[in-house]
Amino acid sequence: MKSTLSTPASFSLTLSALLAATLFAGGTALAQDAGRPAALQQQPESASGWSEKAGWPARKYMVAAANPLAVEAGYEMLKQGGTAIDAGIATQLVLTLVEPQSSGIGGGAFLVYYDGKKTHAYDGRETAPSKATEHLFQHPDGTPLSRTEGIVGGRSTGAPGVLRMLALAHKEHGKLPWKTLFAPAIRLSEQGFKVSPRLHGLLAGDAYIRKDPTARAYFYGPEGQPWPVGHLLKNPELAKTLHEIADGGAEVFYTGRIARDIEAKVKSHPTNPGLLTAADIAAYRPKERDPVCSDYRTYVICGMPPPSSGGIAVAQMLGMFETRDMKALAPTNGVPSADAVHVFSEVGRLAYADRDRYAADTDFVPLPGRGLPALLDKTYLAQRASLVKDDRSMGKAPPGNPPGVDMAWNWGLDNSIEAHSTSHVVAVDQYGAGLSMTTSVEDAFGSRQMVDGFILNNQLTDFSFDSKDANGPIANRVEPGKRPRSAMSPTIVFDKQTGRFVEAIGSPGGPLIINYVAKVLVGTLDWDLNMQQAIALPNFGSRNGPTELEAGRFPASEIAALKARGHTIRIGDQTSGLQGIERIQVGGVPLWFGGADPRREGVAKGD
Repeated sequence: MKSTLSTPASFSLTLSALLAATLFAGGTALAQDAGRPAALQQQPESASGWSEKAGWPARKYMVAAANPLAVEAGYEMLKQGGTAIDAGIATQLVLTLVEPQSSGIGGGAFLVYYDGKKTHAYDGRETAPSKATEHLFQHPDGTPLSRTEGIVGGRSTGAPGVLRMLALAHKEHGKLPWKTLFAPAIRLSEQGFKVSPRLHGLLAGDAYIRKDPTARAYFYGPEGQPWPVGHLLKNPELAKTLHEIADGGAEVFYTGRIARDIEAKVKSHPTNPGLLTAADIAAYRPKERDPVCSDYRTYVICGMPPPSSGGIAVAQMLGMFETRDMKALAPTNGVPSADAVHVFSEVGRLAYADRDRYAADTDFVPLPGRGLPALLDKTYLAQRASLVKDDRSMGKAPPGNPPGVDMAWNWGLDNSIEAHSTSHVVAVDQYGAGLSMTTSVEDAFGSRQMVDGFILNNQLTDFSFDSKDANGPIANRVEPGKRPRSAMSPTIVFDKQTGRFVEAIGSPGGPLIINYVAKVLVGTLDWDLNMQQAIALPNFGSRNGPTELEAGRFPASEIAALKARGHTIRIGDQTSGLQGIERIQVGGVPLWFGGADPRREGVAKGD
């Protein structure tokens, strides 16, 4: 458990006032007491730009997510005595409505959950249709489709997994009735919600969602313009869908008219029909898997196993950082130094190199050598870390040979399209449980198809478009019933000695997720930043290509220093959507402290 709260400059309450507010709030949600103007509580920040956030304290329970209305739904469940699972489900259902570009019941999710005694990993990743082949995203001559050809239309849609996964988790860990969890989303669907700046901006900038007649009629006005910020938008079709699922359970989605509607929508796309059938949807099964847990200094880090590559890649990065004095690289002015960016980026190259060679759905492709222990072997990671030189960049890193790998192990390198539109939810409850869930429809507005009030995913484009290369078959190639590789990295941290919950963290961001989450873990565990400070740090790193720096966050002198070491620099927006909750102490009193990304609309709330 962290013993102190490090205070960001923007935090207007002193620690003593914060503690007093926490002890005497009398049940009032403390998100409103963090010194932020009321307007920011009511109106999310714009789709681009930055909104300063202070972080939020609470005593008993807390939820953080990408939209205040979704957070309110999760908070409502916690206040009724629900578990973190109950809160996560209610939050997800509202995100389906208010943040349709990022996640929803037409997509999938990965969930890491601590029940107070044991950590669980739930896999709600979509699956490829039974008729899919490794040539799904290839032209007749074997060349890969373009990004647009792959994403837009029915071809890219896999069997949605999130609802059956959440139903499984609720059966095992929920307290409130399933139907109760749907009430906030149904109410907002029927009564309407105000279009946020982020939703408006994404609708204005997307060339494809308006081509779907159903989506156009819902998201756009008579003149073809997206509904303005603040417009009250109602979704009666989603309300009907949610009523049916609330009354009949998740099976209603998978075996009834909704599944048939999805099949019809996918197959009827005018230029790019897909293969998904109602039978594929009915056959979908979520899976509970063993989490990827590894030691990092005085902590245990637990993340998601394959088909997500996130848990392994984050653990590999931390294992390589463990060979260095990361505290010596702590930022002194809120911006990581050139030395810190160099080390972080070089380690990232090595982790992403292994990811692109070995990571895939392990129900189809085994991990190399001795499996997961080989990829996380401390000696192996130390050998990989020794490739990092202080004075120069290695450029493109080669994949390693984990212990037990036959040198004849030949796999090609993945070239999937991994988009950045996803969402993350964290929650902790009064019973000692906590969750970290990353949920997605993949690209912004998924496959650009809307049916029964929700968006259909394009997750199949997370498969490699090529099925083989000169090195051999690609592990993440398309196969029937297979789950595409992901970078989603829902993570929970524990104190190694006591086993106590330390923090939960995760982010959207496509393949950048791994770097985003690793940044916050280093920030909180090595650099002694609080959750909000660590989230607000500039984003940076490498995916085994250019060294990527968040635009406007690094001084020219630092960029020049990196170039002098041989780094190829790419500067651009890195719009993470990190949400995190950590356990702290203030004056000896244990508290929850939540953080939300200033780059998006998220907040945290609790009592």
